[in-house]
Amino acid sequence: MAVPKRKVSKARRDKRRSAVWKLDTPAFSRCSHCGELCAPHKVCKNCGYYKGVEVIKKEA
Repeated sequence: MAVPKRKVSKARRDKRRSAVWKLDTPAFSRCSHCGELCAPHKVCKNCGYYKGVEVIKKEA
């Protein structure tokens, strides 16, 4: 059976276990109404539209 030759430090062990480096950048799409960047499948925070329909009334 294989045995480690040296002790693995806590920092090296924890760096390996962390999932931060595995995260992807969040996806953004353009709003069809105002052209602002927003998360896909969500109501636009700038204008309140989703798929061309006004969901939230925003004051101009």
